[in-house]
Amino acid sequence: MNSKIEKLEHKIAEAKLGGGQKRIDRQHQKGKLTARERIDYLLDVGSFEEIGILVTHRTTDFGMENQKFYGDGVVTGYGTVNGRLIYVFAQDFTVFGGSLSETHAEKICKIMDMAVRVGAPLIGLNDSGGARIQEGVRSLGGYADIFYRNVQASGVIPQISAIMGPCAGGAVYSPAMTDFTVMVEDSSYMFVTGPSVVKTVTNEEVTSEELGGASTHATKSGVTHLTSENDVQCLEDIKALLSYMPQNNQEVTKKLPYDLKDEYREELESIVPENANKPYDMRSVINGITDTDSFFEVHKDYAENIVVGFARLGGRSVGIVANQPMVLAGCLDVNSSKKAARFTRFCDCFNIPLLVLVDVPGFLPGTDQEWNAIITNGAKLLYALSEATVPRISVITRKAYGGAYDVMNSKHIGADMNFAWPGAEIAVMGAKGASEIIFKKEISEADDKEGKLAEKEAEYADLFANPYTAAERGFVDEVILPKETRRKLIKAFAMLENKKVERPNRKHGNIPL
Repeated sequence: MNSKIEKLEHKIAEAKLGGGQKRIDRQHQKGKLTARERIDYLLDVGSFEEIGILVTHRTTDFGMENQKFYGDGVVTGYGTVNGRLIYVFAQDFTVFGGSLSETHAEKICKIMDMAVRVGAPLIGLNDSGGARIQEGVRSLGGYADIFYRNVQASGVIPQISAIMGPCAGGAVYSPAMTDFTVMVEDSSYMFVTGPSVVKTVTNEEVTSEELGGASTHATKSGVTHLTSENDVQCLEDIKALLSYMPQNNQEVTKKLPYDLKDEYREELESIVPENANKPYDMRSVINGITDTDSFFEVHKDYAENIVVGFARLGGRSVGIVANQPMVLAGCLDVNSSKKAARFTRFCDCFNIPLLVLVDVPGFLPGTDQEWNAIITNGAKLLYALSEATVPRISVITRKAYGGAYDVMNSKHIGADMNFAWPGAEIAVMGAKGASEIIFKKEISEADDKEGKLAEKEAEYADLFANPYTAAERGFVDEVILPKETRRKLIKAFAMLENKKVERPNRKHGNIPL
């Protein structure tokens, strides 16, 4: 019996060594943690239980029968993060470059299936050179098996992908179908085809970092939601993300203890400038409304004219979608519409209430926007908010013009509560533009055309550029002082806590993709 125990201990020790000490040392020299170190840091101390530690590949071609490592390049299992059950896989770059084989994929699929059956989040720590070419179509089939499970798990359990090394070719599509993607700066990249293929096909000279590095995907493509300075920060970001979401779509995020106080915030009174054309930072409004230091922004550097992220309000997790007047005056465009729509749908999937802060002068005009389908892309946000059944509350801080007023969670598309600040302007368009159209004849016939325009502009503003006409029609539930906003929101979300909506009987809707 002792010899059998010793044999098992030897196999486990060999498995935990990965591809050998030299390769692990090289991993550390690059400032990267190993697969097991990443899992140990992510999970609560002593909570990790590994599954499939003794699995090896089945390939006998190209001399592979003599190159076998226990675990086959991926560590899989389950454990807890702050006491919550999660399932995790971490690809091990020290074993065949973390390349995906048939058995490697089977290990990942096994824990994906378990995560869905049990109802717990799935975290993927990706660090792989791609499909293992020695296995041909079997490795490609392994990717497809994972993709299929990503789709089946979508909206059932939260899925988070961390890109902590290379991720190329077919490997990029699994992270793309998960809910959030985090990339490590300077040590990770994602692309469908690498720089050498790009050079051959298009004659473009580009580095891996320029083509698919963390900065590129955070600012240009929007593929990644967060970037982290290093492996440790990446794992901390994942922990923070998890804290705002429930285990699965049948639960709600655990509410933190909170005692309701007076909740007035005087600082909110002075954020919006008197001059309607002067910008301000919507994050100041968010921080003034939400619990101290609770705002966790995602997609921060992409489509900066809209801000999305999680926060807590009276201890309750909420998702925030907010126009940003500091960028493009807060106009909606193609990228901001897609960004906000995807975030909205995630929150709706996992029972996270939505707070929409509105200061939008309209959709961004121009040929670039029209030719890049602002119509269908803007409709994505309209569709996402109209479809959402979670508690939805809007606060109009300043402008709400035109079709963008409708899109930004108006009462007409199912918002539960709409508040407006006293300086809010709710109209088809701005007073100047509207006056030039409505009073065109009077202005053209006037001796002092500029004076007449100013007079008519003031007349229009008095009639429409305020929240009271909308409030009279019930399109705004209440006009409130800015300092009252936090108190009103805490009470309104508590009131809506047990909201239920019966959806139409259908297979699924057809969002304008």
